[in-house]
Amino acid sequence: MGRLEGKSAIITGAASGIGRASAILFAAEGAKLVIADKAEAVHETAETILKAGGTVAALTGDAGDEGFVESLVKRAVADYGKLDVFYANAGIVGPYVPITEIDAAGVAELLRVNLIGPMLAVKHAAKVMIPAGKGSIICTASVAGIRSGAGPAPYSASKAGVMNLAATAANELYGTGVRVNAICPGLIETGMTKPIFDQSRARGTEGKIGQLNPLNRYGVPSEIAHVALFLASDDASYMNGQAVAVDGGLSSSHPVVRAKR
Repeated sequence: MGRLEGKSAIITGAASGIGRASAILFAAEGAKLVIADKAEAVHETAETILKAGGTVAALTGDAGDEGFVESLVKRAVADYGKLDVFYANAGIVGPYVPITEIDAAGVAELLRVNLIGPMLAVKHAAKVMIPAGKGSIICTASVAGIRSGAGPAPYSASKAGVMNLAATAANELYGTGVRVNAICPGLIETGMTKPIFDQSRARGTEGKIGQLNPLNRYGVPSEIAHVALFLASDDASYMNGQAVAVDGGLSSSHPVVRAKR
């Protein structure tokens, strides 16, 4: 029996990268899904799941829009009778510009998607999970929220907010049985990080990507998806209010010059 057998789950940002990998894995582990993304490719993710015998409904929309987030929860309850897991994974990185050149409107949009979106997920998921006495809410944060140097200032600040959201929401939901945790990915090859990988490959320096972490490599979406699976499952029943770094060890140390072995 799969680790999510009998559970229903919502995953945003499921058209590609971490969200797509998580949707396929959750379905393979028995979850019935509602997946969402602003990109039409979310339907391709759904088709992959359906061909493998899974159960899924795919919707296109804005994960930072309250009406859309609420509709996802209503769809899960309507289709499956309950909601066990909400993985608020959708996010944007914004432009890589110096802090002296940031645009206030652009920062506001980034915060709307990256921070308000997960907050809305907590709000609406908790409303149906509290009466059930259980549930798991997972938010994608970032190693950039832990320390500087892993992303632009607005993006990093938004992800630090997501980490704090997981902690504060978990405590506000005291005694309800609803768990809230965040995942902090390091450098993962996704659509969001594609420019980094494309530039490195064009220069012939792909082998240097990820060299700052002790594993000396970058990560792939499935490695984050398996952590999300753990947090979604009953195996993580005593894990709450945490921000879990999945970054090859990058955040475990200050920058150092390492000797090759």
